[in-house]
Parts: sequence; C-alpha cells; structure tokens
Amino acid sequence: MSKKSDSHSETVKIRDLDNESLVSLSNRMRLALSEGEMSQLRSYFTNAARDPTDVEIQAMAQAWSEHCCYKSSRFYLKKFLSGLRNDSVILAMEDDAGVVEFDDSHAYVLKMESHNHPSAVEPYGGAATGVGGIIRDILCMGAQPVAVLDSLYFGDPSFAGDDAGSHSTRFLADGIVRGIRDYGNRLGIPTVAGSVYFHESYNRNPLVNAGCVGIIRKSDVVRSRVSKPGEIMVLVGGRTGRDGIHGVNFASRSLEAGDKESSKSVQLGNPIIEEPLIHAMLELVDQKLITGMKDLGGGGLSSAAGEMFYAAGLSGTIDLDRVLMKEEGMKPWEIWVSESQERMLVSMDPGSLERSEKIFRKWDLDYSVIGSVKEGDNLVLNYSGEKVLDLPLSFLTSGPTYVRNYHDGNVDRTSVIPEEPKDYNAFLEEFLRSPNVCSRFRIVREYDRTVRGSTIVSAETGYHGFTSHSDSAVIKPLPDSDRGLVLTSGCKVLMTEADPYAGSLISLAEAVKNILCSGGRPHSLVDSLNFGDPENPQIMGELVSSLRAIGDFSREMNTPVVAGNVSLYNRSGEVNIVPTPTFMMVGIIDDINKIVTPEFKENGSHLFMVGRIMPTLNGSEYLRHRRYKSPGAPFCDLKELKAISGLMGRLTADSLILSAHDVSTGGLLVALCEMAFGSETGAEIDLSEIQGMRTSVKMFSEGGNAIILEVREEDRERFLKECGDLKPIYLGKTYGNSISIHDNGLQVVNSPVSRLREIWSTGLENVL
Repeated sequence: MSKKSDSHSETVKIRDLDNESLVSLSNRMRLALSEGEMSQLRSYFTNAARDPTDVEIQAMAQAWSEHCCYKSSRFYLKKFLSGLRNDSVILAMEDDAGVVEFDDSHAYVLKMESHNHPSAVEPYGGAATGVGGIIRDILCMGAQPVAVLDSLYFGDPSFAGDDAGSHSTRFLADGIVRGIRDYGNRLGIPTVAGSVYFHESYNRNPLVNAGCVGIIRKSDVVRSRVSKPGEIMVLVGGRTGRDGIHGVNFASRSLEAGDKESSKSVQLGNPIIEEPLIHAMLELVDQKLITGMKDLGGGGLSSAAGEMFYAAGLSGTIDLDRVLMKEEGMKPWEIWVSESQERMLVSMDPGSLERSEKIFRKWDLDYSVIGSVKEGDNLVLNYSGEKVLDLPLSFLTSGPTYVRNYHDGNVDRTSVIPEEPKDYNAFLEEFLRSPNVCSRFRIVREYDRTVRGSTIVSAETGYHGFTSHSDSAVIKPLPDSDRGLVLTSGCKVLMTEADPYAGSLISLAEAVKNILCSGGRPHSLVDSLNFGDPENPQIMGELVSSLRAIGDFSREMNTPVVAGNVSLYNRSGEVNIVPTPTFMMVGIIDDINKIVTPEFKENGSHLFMVGRIMPTLNGSEYLRHRRYKSPGAPFCDLKELKAISGLMGRLTADSLILSAHDVSTGGLLVALCEMAFGSETGAEIDLSEIQGMRTSVKMFSEGGNAIILEVREEDRERFLKECGDLKPIYLGKTYGNSISIHDNGLQVVNSPVSRLREIWSTGLENVL
C-alpha cells in the first residue's frame, strides 16, 4: 500500500499482484475474500486504470461478505422461497423486516436474526448486541417493538473448554443468557418466548437467534430506502468507534481456535442509548419527518447507506468527517465499516431537519447530517475534502452469486427401537432431568416477561406454585383491541440432524401446533437458517433440503415467509454444527379471552388425542437418551396438519377445549406430565387404543401431528361430532395427583406429580 502526502486514505496496489499475493493481502487486511473474489477486484480496477483506496477495498469486502450478500445461498433462496406471500402480506423479503396485516388499520412487523460468531467469542456482548440489533430491525420499519424471542443452542453441558481457548458450555450459556437479559430488561421490552437446546456440535460454536415483533399503523410503514434526490442523510444515536470493525467479515468464515483478533470484531451494546433512540425514531415516524430509515448493523454505514441508495435507484455523497466519533484518530475506512451499535441512518427532506433536531435534543441524542441523495450511479465518500471512494453502487452492492455443488445424501428410513426400560418410573425421573427435556425456568426467569403490561401468556403458565411451560406466548399489542399476537420459535434439532428436509417440516409443524394449542391461527413465518461450511457439498445439501422443505410447507399451509436470515460457516476446526434451521412463527388470536393454555383445568375431565403418532422413535430425545443415533426422521403429513388446524379453530371458537398441548420433545408421556405440572391434577391414561406400536414408541415418539386435548364431560359429544373424520383417540381422564399410564392391561407408570414436577423444574439448575 502507498499513501500520498497529506492524504487521509491509502492506495492499495492490487493490479500487479499475482493470485498468491492477492490472498495474502486479503488475509493481512482481514477482508475474508477468496482468491477468485480478489481476482475480480483486480480485474475491475485494471479496467478502471487505477488501484483502489483502502476505503474502497474495505467497502467491497463488507458488501461481498457472506453475511451481507448471501453469495452462497442467494440462488437457492430465490429458487425455493420466491413468491411465498398471500393477501395479508404488506412487505416480504424486501426491507429489514417483514410487514403483515394485523387488522384494518395496523400491521405487525417481524424478524429473526442470528448473532453466532460474536457470541462464541464474547458471549455477553455478542448476545446483547444481537438483541439490540433485532429490535432496531423492527424499529427501522417505523414499528414499536413489543416483544423479543430467542432460540439458543449450546454445547454438551459437560464440555469444559479446551487448551485452544474454547470456552466451556457453562461459561457460554451464562454469558449469553445474561447478555439477553440485561439488554432486554434495561430496554423495557419483554422477552416472552423461545427455545433452548443442547448438542455437542455447538461445543465451540453456540447459536444465538434473536427475534422481535412490533406493531405499527399501516400508514406509518417506513421503507429501508431513500425517496428522492436532494434529501439529506442524518446519522443519529450512538457515536462511532472501532468496536465491531470487520464484524461481517468475521461472521463469514469458520471460527479458528485461539483467534484473538476476533474479539475486536464484537460490537459493544448500550441499551441506555437505544431506549431514547426508539422514542425519538417513533416520534419522527409519527410526525412524518423521515422518508427512509435503516439500522446500522452488519457492515455499518457501508451497508446501510449503500443499500438505502441502491434500493431507490439513486446514489449519494457522504462526508465521513461529519460522523460523530467516540474515539480519536479513526481512519476513513474504519469510520465507514465500523459496526458500533445504537445508530440509525435516516433520510429526510432538508425542511424537516429543524423539527427533527428538536426531537433529538429532547431525547438527548447525538446526530449529524453526513450526506445527501443524488441522481447517478456512483456512491462518493469524502473525508476533509478528499474523495476517498467513488464506485458504482451496482458493483459495490451486488456481490458474487455462487451456485455451489451439493448432494442431499441418502436418508436411512429404517427405525431403531431399543429394548424397553425395565422400570419406567425410574426411567421417567431420569429422563425428565435430562438437559433437553427438563424445564427452562433457570433461563426464562432471568427475563422480564411482563414489562409494558401487554404480555397475556409468557413462557411460563399454570396455577400459582404449579407452573409449567406454555406452547406459545400471547401479546396484546393494542390497548383498545382484544386481538392478540401468538409467538413461538425453535427447531427440532435431532430431526434436522437425521434428515434436513423432513426435520425442517417437523420443526415447522411444531410451530403450527404451538400456535393452535394457544388458541391462535398461524399467520406468517420468518426463518433463521444456521448451517456449517457451504463449501462442503454435504453441508450445502443440508441447506438446500431445508429450503425446499420451507417452500413446500409455506405453499401447502398458506403461511408466507416474509423475512429471513442465513448464517453459514458455523464450524470450529473440522466440526460443523448440525443443520439448525430456526423458525419464528406468528399467529393471530381474534379474542384473547379465548386463549388456551396447557395446564389441566379440572379433575375428572376427558383427555383425547387428535392427530397421529408416527410408529417410530427416530429423531426423538428418548432414542438419544438411550445412546442410539437416529437413522432418519419421520414423515410429516401436512394434509392432516391442515385438517387439525381447521378443527382447532372451530374447537377454540366454540370453547370446547379446556387445555391443549402438542406432543413434541419427549413424546406423549412428557406432554402429559407438563400438562399436570401446571396444575394440582394428575391423569389416569390407557394407551391401548393406540394400535400397532410398542409401549415405548407410544410414550416417546415425537413424530406426527398429535395434540392432547382436555374436554369437559358435558362437551364430550359435541367435541366428538366436531372432530368428524379425524377420529380422536381416547386417552383417559384427569384424576388424582399422580401420572398413571396403562397399556394393554399393564400399569407401566405410576408416579406422583409433585415428585416429577420437582425433578423436571430443577433439572437445568443441575446442568448449569
């Protein structure tokens, strides 16, 4: 590199470099660009008869990162997920978040994103800034954030770290949960739902998927783009520093053991700035003072400004020396790519600045006018009167598209059924305390779930002193309406590990069942797709299979995919994570007074099961607990699921069910236990009507669309008539204070609910 006298940027001489030297340059400058990509840059600047500045080459590295341009997944995303919308969708796959109709006047906004690599290096800060970033994604559409969700994936609880510098599972889990807790609680936005899963493939690479939902008047929706030439660009919120530099580059490669430089790529969050920033942005929206808005997340100004200009078919000029700094001596390229948090970039008419300034001062926020919108193709950056970047946005923002080779692999369809436990009572106690079956109270009770007063159902439900987990959270976003949002997120990890296509369908089906069991109807969907190294054809095949499943599900169930996120290179050393497509689904309940929760409501009511249990233990926690590997995942019958969806809507509308809970992790037996844990009542169950399966399969299979329903004696005949061809299976009654299970004339389980509840509710405390 060379630097002119009195110049603020350096010239990066790449035109005469051979390929080996280009790779060396990419590594030295931490660009994370491949040899082929560096060759493309060399060709471009050779044709331009000049070498790039350091600002230009760093900007290209941001724009061409996997994180920003989805170069490995873009082709397949378009192939499988294009056009998945219905009449309720207002914006899908166009801006920073999806926008979907809530009622005649309002829309809800939803998004989920991962923050995996930063959380592996610095768990507290990585998770905290993940929450802050997803909230700003909702805010930049003009919406009031109303609830946060998280789906977390940790390694084996016994993993104690290693000599290469990898953190223990306990350290990572503790830091990640505290980061989410502190950011959300201090910001005053409830964390209401989510999931937690433990698997050895996450030992050195935990996954942090944060989701958020907001509410907005339809007329107030803001786009992530400028509007017309002559508008000014205003940067407001936190000041710019060196934290988070190369964050997207770091997130676009595999984790390397002992990589000390990675910690410099983790952003520093400050919810004390974000809270007034939310108020100020919402006032700007309410007063119609801005024309566009974008969060400064991955890539910082480099991504936000370029995308706002390019999306409108316009360009602009940015003066980097007008950016307010929190540390001295930053170079222009550092200012441009910094990912410092709590910053929003807005476009507005110059005549709106005076009124906007009053709002910024009211909320004690720093702001500066850093540029303007213009016609043309090239983005221009200046620093102290010197032009440090002059590139066409079409080249800068496009990025390469790879159609990577993949293979689906051969999925084994055989089933594994271990020998029956000799003592089911003892086994059940052992099973209920296992990390993926026990309660999540140790984590969810860290979060403020009721702040703002709009949470109707959170992750915890039941009678006082007898709490259990809910299937979904329910939020009442508008004070004058009883219409609610039903929220759930997660992934069936063992299913997707065994078969990414079938496992993705089962994960989506579980989200549907969660919403149905809460009294809602599934309405929209976002995904956060976490996979390993896409340059490995097997890993790429996992991603393609999952995308194909999402497309098939969305079309069959008429559930639109409105936003998404892809996180690749989740690999440490030679270990890739198992495929972890995480789904956040939002449902609508027309009347929150008809919410259904899973805890038993009465003693002596009837228990039925609608939907089939598949006659296999594949993909189940039971099989893993018995130390067997699943050869495949069960088939998911979407047509049956559609029929169940219609039935559940009718049953809820007519108030024919007292409680509902889906058969999922742990199977039928664990579902019955969780229903009992939320009340003082046990159950007398006979499994004999479930035909053609061994007792262990009946109790622990996680395949199928089964839902357990509690029905009053006086509603039994109406219930059965309403079910029609679905023909529910009679299980037994709520009764006493024990879980009693019979099968074919033999009692196989008989345990007090109080003892099982104690084991289940404290299991995670023993783990973490």
